[in-house]
Amino acid sequence: EGGGNMAASDAGDSEGLGGLSLLGLAPGAPSCPHGPALLFVKTSQGKEEGRRFYACSACRDRKDCNFFQWEDEKVSETRLAAREEYNRNHQPSFTHRQNVERYKYFVLLPLPKRKFCQECQQLLLPAEWEKHSDHQCLCDISTAQLKSPSQLLFPLENKKTNAQYLFADRSCQFLLDLIIDLGFRQVLSVGTPRLHEMIQSKASQEEDFSIRSLLLDIDFRYSQFYTEDEFCHYNMFNHYFFGGEAARETCRKFLHQDNGERVIMVTDPPFGGLVRALASSFKALMAMWKETEEAHNNQEMPMFWIFPYFFEARILEFFPSFSMMDYQVDYDNHALYKHGKTGRRQSPVRIFTNLTPSMIVLPVEEGYRFCSICQRYVSSDNQHCEICNSCTSKDGRRWKHCVLCKKCVKPSWFHCNNCNCCALQNHTCEKSDAGCFVCGRPGHKRSTCPSLSRT
Repeated sequence: EGGGNMAASDAGDSEGLGGLSLLGLAPGAPSCPHGPALLFVKTSQGKEEGRRFYACSACRDRKDCNFFQWEDEKVSETRLAAREEYNRNHQPSFTHRQNVERYKYFVLLPLPKRKFCQECQQLLLPAEWEKHSDHQCLCDISTAQLKSPSQLLFPLENKKTNAQYLFADRSCQFLLDLIIDLGFRQVLSVGTPRLHEMIQSKASQEEDFSIRSLLLDIDFRYSQFYTEDEFCHYNMFNHYFFGGEAARETCRKFLHQDNGERVIMVTDPPFGGLVRALASSFKALMAMWKETEEAHNNQEMPMFWIFPYFFEARILEFFPSFSMMDYQVDYDNHALYKHGKTGRRQSPVRIFTNLTPSMIVLPVEEGYRFCSICQRYVSSDNQHCEICNSCTSKDGRRWKHCVLCKKCVKPSWFHCNNCNCCALQNHTCEKSDAGCFVCGRPGHKRSTCPSLSRT
């Protein structure tokens, strides 16, 4: 689930000096252990495009996966063979099917014999204890713990690749209640293990609970707890199913139940992720849903994309039908984005959806109210601006209208005549070479770019 590097480089725009642009998935792209690599090009301001190269789709950090190949490079047979060998050796030690068999055996063990190795992040069978004797192990793993793997497993907190910041219970419960109220029955959980877990555990406890979830996640550790119908090992940056055609078929079947009538996709990508790559994968999943017998005329598969508000312009570029809700999504193990007193500030994470905004009812007891002009729920401080004719705040504070900018801006911003736009009072507006990555104008960084907070 979400999290990650807040100002991480997004691609698609040229990233300014020495920046990178993502060109996307190319046919016949070479593969690394994370599936087909993505094609990038190095760009520099005012110069023509640089040389194109392939790099890992999932890892932005060379330390995690150092795959690199120039597009025009001739790779020798020897190196290709070595690469295939490397990719094979970097796959998990058990297959998903083996993990499912191991689990069946594990749950039959008496409580004292149920061990989980924290170092290897693996359920242990008695024959394997010896091998893990000097590792830190948890004993007496209860059925309740097995039903909540996201709490048993260490969160992978490598910010750019996995960034597993898990939904706080409050946000998870809110999402599930919303899904139920909207009448959905199938939830495609893409990188949202907490939500999947909540649905699975309710389904096993309550007979009349009719919602089902399929988890698509790059974290293969979940294959120890879920069957092949409940979990697919999946990379959302290149739409790659590690389980091949069988896993793709599982996903297709799931999306096509009841003619795909009551399916919603919920996704919470790492915030450092490349929006262009994510959008491409989500469109592929939507296309898979569209293949149902009764074609969904011009409809899109309903979707909740959970992402920080300052990516609004980027998301709308790829999905013009989406709008951003005011609901603030909180995370359990994220130092900043916790609800209430413990977090340093309000969470910037929002729900982007292609559902009609008025259908998304937000909890009044958490300070949301309905704006009858905008026909959507907004946070209590989000005042309707008469001039913009909309509730303009993005961050939960009350924004103010700037006549010169012809739009509402953050309360801490003032109009700067040098920059000809609003910015923080103590910003530097000397004309520097490196302008903002987003709009190219000087005087502010990408994170405070006015064009990211367009109304």
